[in-house]
Amino acid sequence: MRIIAALFSLLMPGFGQIYNREFLKGIIFIVFEHFDNMYGKINKSIHLDFNGSHQEALDTVVHDVMLFYPGFYVYAVWDAWFYAKSGANKTTTAIPFLVGGFLGELGAIFSTKIPFPTLTVGLIMIIPMLIGMIIFRKQ
Repeated sequence: MRIIAALFSLLMPGFGQIYNREFLKGIIFIVFEHFDNMYGKINKSIHLDFNGSHQEALDTVVHDVMLFYPGFYVYAVWDAWFYAKSGANKTTTAIPFLVGGFLGELGAIFSTKIPFPTLTVGLIMIIPMLIGMIIFRKQ
């Protein structure tokens, strides 16, 4: 099922690809995700932000590395969702994911100006993707 592949990638980029039996791509995505998380200190920033230390979270994250993450994350979810069904329309199904990635990048750029930056950026990426999965579920 497509939704399961996408949900696996929402949990960890690369897991959806492994679910789709694209093992090499899945392992590459997992390695990229861990590299970006480790060098960008994204998980530490998320932990601090969710526990109320918003400024400390913003000071902890390495913005140069973190700016790669929203686009990569959205692409990994779209890739797992799209390739879980053969014959899907690549052009139209990618639109909500592109919107999610674009909003995620903008949220990351302006993260110093929004409350709960990690939660806000995560939601503005995930909500368009979920809407797209619902709208294009039959394609």
